[in-house]
Amino acid sequence: MSQNSSDKDDQSPGNKKGISLPISRVRLIMKSSPDVSSINQEALFLTTKATELFVQHLAVTSFNNGSGKETNSLSYSDLANTAEETETFHFLTDILPKKILARDYLQSLEEMKEEDADF
Repeated sequence: MSQNSSDKDDQSPGNKKGISLPISRVRLIMKSSPDVSSINQEALFLTTKATELFVQHLAVTSFNNGSGKETNSLSYSDLANTAEETETFHFLTDILPKKILARDYLQSLEEMKEEDADF
């Protein structure tokens, strides 16, 4: 089946109702797992919807806890702070690390080398 025909399948009213993420992309990500051989349409829809709800929850929590209320915007640092400070999102700290200046990173590397040399 070509990419165009699978996109057409995703545009049917039953599949598109209530979701905004592209189902074809979610399917592609799911199929990238070697453990997945076939994907049930209902499972695909539910995974897509669950992903949307998770991203929405992360965004709303980050907005409410961050500086977004003052500027009516959501920044990367708001997302990174939420990942670090909220236990529910702590698993995202590797994906959403806090930004640091290069000089601060290099300084922390030097400190780590010094600590390793002491042992």
